[in-house]
Amino acid sequence: MQTSLLPMNDPDLAQSDLDAVVETITSPRLSAGPKVEEFEAEFAAYLGRKHAIAVSSGTIGLLLTLRAYGIGPGDEVVASAHSFRETTHAIALSGARPVFADIDYWAGTLAPEKAEAVITDKTKAIVAGNTNGHPAPWEPFRQLAEAKKLILIEDSTEAIGSIYKGKLVGSFGDCSVFDFSQPGVIACGEGGMIVTDDDDRASAIRNLRSRRIAERSSVVLGAYPPMQAAMSDITAALGLAQFRRLELLLARRTRVERWFYQYVKSFEGIKDPYIAPDVEEVHWFLYVVHLGTRFSRSSRDQIIEDLQTEKIDAAAYSHPLHLQRYYFDLGYRRGNFFVTEKVADRAVALPFHAHLTENQIAFIVGTMKDASINIGAGAAIYL
Repeated sequence: MQTSLLPMNDPDLAQSDLDAVVETITSPRLSAGPKVEEFEAEFAAYLGRKHAIAVSSGTIGLLLTLRAYGIGPGDEVVASAHSFRETTHAIALSGARPVFADIDYWAGTLAPEKAEAVITDKTKAIVAGNTNGHPAPWEPFRQLAEAKKLILIEDSTEAIGSIYKGKLVGSFGDCSVFDFSQPGVIACGEGGMIVTDDDDRASAIRNLRSRRIAERSSVVLGAYPPMQAAMSDITAALGLAQFRRLELLLARRTRVERWFYQYVKSFEGIKDPYIAPDVEEVHWFLYVVHLGTRFSRSSRDQIIEDLQTEKIDAAAYSHPLHLQRYYFDLGYRRGNFFVTEKVADRAVALPFHAHLTENQIAFIVGTMKDASINIGAGAAIYL
């Protein structure tokens, strides 16, 4: 038994990150300033996009994007019910109606054909996510968006560094949104980034985000009342320092992922972690194990409880959005999205960060195996 908690996430910080923050704290500028601009420029260059706009969170990033496109009350936005609620909440906050569609069973991403089935004359945009780091099928989504004349927004809040058809995630949406809170690879407390190639949209997002320093002597508000949703230079300094070590951070997480697979594959009936044919590289957001169909939601919960008893910070990966109170009140019910519900009922997120040792991973997997046997469901689980 562990004597201290094995946390779900532990940021991979270096002395250079701390030095960058101290340098900024002791500078004349703490609010949005030169560090934010530096972070934006380097992030845009990394993805090969014209604009990067730093914001206070991924949720705010999506909200600003929707507003920049004029999406609001009376409009519909298609999204996945298998998603982090904090991001998708931005659709509701914009005043638009979230319209959910089901996911691909293997990848966990929004399925293009299922998204197409719920499009109406009120639909203005599709928000598709790179779920848990696995890229969505962007080529079919682009074809769908162009055929239906819809805005395609890429939710990359769970992904950075993954590659689809030779291009990094964040390259595919009319606007793409990233998030830098835990448990992401880049973790600077809070913060996010919007990237786009659209000059007009980038200008609108910046105006909606915050009032620029250059305007400080003006009493004129301008065309847009800003939301004061900028990133501070302190946050940008921490994020930029980590971003400059991104390849190393991803490599350290990949090592941990390989250790996990080495131990998890000893379970009878294990399947390899699924990577779609058009996907060249996946950097997982969390290490998620999917229990077999012989397990129920209650047995999944018992396994999590057993892990927590051994001081392993595990949790259910997803609670379908359409079954959460706000969206339930919109008329959604259990049974609306069979695949989403099946996956959510059996998905367990385990500790996943660069500070885990091989022995700790062996303990985590061994404890989960024992728990699965103890509940009488055997050991047939798959990734």
